[in-house]
Amino acid sequence: MKTKLLYITDLHYQSKGRVYYEEDMYLSSQLSEHFDLVLCDPRIAVKFMADFDVILFRNTGPVLYFQDKYEDFKKQAIATEAKVFNELSGKADMLGKQYLVDLSRENYPVIPSINKRDEIHRLPQAESYLVKPIQGADSIGIELISAIELEKFNFSDKLVQPVMDFSYEVSFYFINREFQYALYAPATNKRWNLERYDVSEADVKYAQRFIDWNAINYGIQRIDACRMPNGELFLMEIEDLNPYLSLDLLSEQPRNDFVSHLVKALKEYINQR
Repeated sequence: MKTKLLYITDLHYQSKGRVYYEEDMYLSSQLSEHFDLVLCDPRIAVKFMADFDVILFRNTGPVLYFQDKYEDFKKQAIATEAKVFNELSGKADMLGKQYLVDLSRENYPVIPSINKRDEIHRLPQAESYLVKPIQGADSIGIELISAIELEKFNFSDKLVQPVMDFSYEVSFYFINREFQYALYAPATNKRWNLERYDVSEADVKYAQRFIDWNAINYGIQRIDACRMPNGELFLMEIEDLNPYLSLDLLSEQPRNDFVSHLVKALKEYINQR
């Protein structure tokens, strides 16, 4: 008998620049050749999770839209030691945006981030600044303020970053702790118009540093960074709960390789004691 996989997704969620349901229909169809797979909406997953060997948390959209249901899911998963992929031990977006402030304070190569007035001196001078809710996701609640407004800003449950003049954004995709592929957005104003990116050894080493920092052994993670004109990379975010994968942009062989590596990772996780 095939092992049972509960594939959590919201096929109705609409996201700007991405078609979540198409990616999940493709990936679930590939995984169904290896697992006894059932699709499940995240809002009702807690009712069925006990009947499956592993739970794959995929394109649900921001959990802010169903926070209470998600908290119930996490509580039940932890209490029953359910095998959730990604593991629920992540320290990054899984818990909000506070990690960006913490990493910035520890001098990691991230976009400078603060959440206290007395840290304004740590930000480089800029014409404008981005304000992000600590518990935000998917650009929800982001504001743009001027340098003058920053001096009077109320930091309650928010972080502030300078608007930086970067050359492009690049995303690195990992299964467990192994690098899979990279994509980048050549146009800075078209985040999801992505192309394959030929990474250097230094690029992968940079992204791996954040994978090593995070507390996830089993799961899919996406490291988003921006390339500055001088070539330096700055972290934008670590997607460690349900990162969109842009699988439709990969050619056949890399896409097949990704699926194969995911199948292997899931089976290893199921057999892990």
